[in-house]
Amino acid sequence: MRRTKLDKWIKDTEALPELSREGLEALQLKRLNETLERAAARGGVYAGYPRHLDSLEELKTLPFTTPEQLSRRSSGFLLTSQSQVERVISGTTSGTTGAGKRVFYTREDMENTVGFFAAGISEMLSAGERCLIAFPFTGPFGLGDLIARAVEKLGAEPVKAGYGQSWGELCALVRDRRPRAYIGFPVALLGLGRMYGPGFPVERALVSADACPEGLMKEIEKLTGSKPFPHYGSRECGLGGAVTCAAHEGMHLRENHIIAEIVDAGGKRLPPGEYGELVISTVGLRAMPLLRYRTGDYTRFLPPCPCGGVTRRIDRVSRRGEGPSMEKLDEALFRLPGLVDCRAEFDGVLKISARALEPGLEGDIERAVSACFPGLPVKPSCSLCSMEDGPMYPGKRHVLKGEKPGGKETG
Repeated sequence: MRRTKLDKWIKDTEALPELSREGLEALQLKRLNETLERAAARGGVYAGYPRHLDSLEELKTLPFTTPEQLSRRSSGFLLTSQSQVERVISGTTSGTTGAGKRVFYTREDMENTVGFFAAGISEMLSAGERCLIAFPFTGPFGLGDLIARAVEKLGAEPVKAGYGQSWGELCALVRDRRPRAYIGFPVALLGLGRMYGPGFPVERALVSADACPEGLMKEIEKLTGSKPFPHYGSRECGLGGAVTCAAHEGMHLRENHIIAEIVDAGGKRLPPGEYGELVISTVGLRAMPLLRYRTGDYTRFLPPCPCGGVTRRIDRVSRRGEGPSMEKLDEALFRLPGLVDCRAEFDGVLKISARALEPGLEGDIERAVSACFPGLPVKPSCSLCSMEDGPMYPGKRHVLKGEKPGGKETG
């Protein structure tokens, strides 16, 4: 089995003669101390932090950074001048409530993300092939643009679908351009393939921005004929954080730029194999590095990868909230072969609006949900999905108590 392409990208980017665990951790410690020194000199949120740590183990002595702090004082985390800022992502993501966060990036930050994206995408895309990109295109250095640049870096051709088109428009684009690969939301891919029908040309997919439960991944594998490549990212980690290799067992972390920890509810570090909250220190970002940022995402560290890669891996990532888990819902519902998409709201009763190749799936939906959430009141409705319809969520899929879905750019 070939080694993860991410390792080679890190070795080449950092000009290392070889990539080893010891060398990678030495690089992380060096960048952590550079970040602490910059923070002390700049002032702001991290001004009172120590200027130097003797080991990565000492990182756990630093306080956590929270999403609430980032929302309240975004500019206080900036370690460069405003003139060096190339891109700002602001507002709320579709899984977020409360005040929006503003995250700043330099051109170097964005170019590093393009390099990381290219390394991950190269696991499933070759020069000369076409790749459908079904993420928002919000201008230069937006998510869609960064992915397109990475695809072009590999000598492949991006097919810029964006997000928000109808199934008819997407099917026409796929029929005309015949992309062999796809990058975008996982449920949107499954819905597109089911609406397209026989002859769907996409053979490989890198899926991101949503949880990727096993049942959904298996349905995508049936559709494309190959296992998908899940990716983890967020605006806080520079949009690219971890990506799957050919082993298809977890996601390799971007460890030259990110130090990751897994902690329990009380903030104590957990050993490999135990599930907890992912905490990141983005020591490779120039504009706005974050120290011990609590992501609100839950995963675990996996053992060394069968591919032989040096970089650590995380398992599938999920979020926890007040309402029923959308991950568990998708796991159960998309095993129904005629389902194209669904939306869920929760206010004591789980209300599911579904679109399918044929109407009348209410009974199947109710049985699937009841098996998943025994005793939970369910109110399903199902209509025929038409080519004028499109994906039912404008961003990440979620269930929020008493709130409706919405969202902007995500990673």
